[in-house]
Amino acid sequence: MKLNNLRPAEGSTHSRRRIGRGTGSGLGGTSTRGHKGAKARSGYKRKIGFEGGQMPLQRRVPKAGFKNINHKEYVAVNISKLQKLAEEKNLTKIGLLELKEAGLTNGKMLVKILGNGVLKAKLDVEANAFSKTAEEAIKAVGGNATII
Repeated sequence: MKLNNLRPAEGSTHSRRRIGRGTGSGLGGTSTRGHKGAKARSGYKRKIGFEGGQMPLQRRVPKAGFKNINHKEYVAVNISKLQKLAEEKNLTKIGLLELKEAGLTNGKMLVKILGNGVLKAKLDVEANAFSKTAEEAIKAVGGNATII
């Protein structure tokens, strides 16, 4: 092997065609852009979804409804589950941390306490929201419903 017979590995290089370098190169003139039209001009940038003048898919498909950006998604926890949790762990105060430890939320979600079930224990409950029936049931047994 000598310096004069070194070659790059097969397939590792590609001949780069230098277009737009005059007619003598064989790749001058329109420089592979064809004749006229938007694609032939400098600064051409294909628009997303452009289908050659045909009505684009995102405009052909019907649209319905809307998504409210202010919508808040709550995890519903009934007072029957609070009663069960209070009995199992002997709690007098239930907050988001206790609900997370019990596996009822993941800690990031908003919690709303609903009034389904019977509450016997006097509890201090902290949550993001309460239904009227849940709040009444908590206060009826002498507990507190605190909105965080």
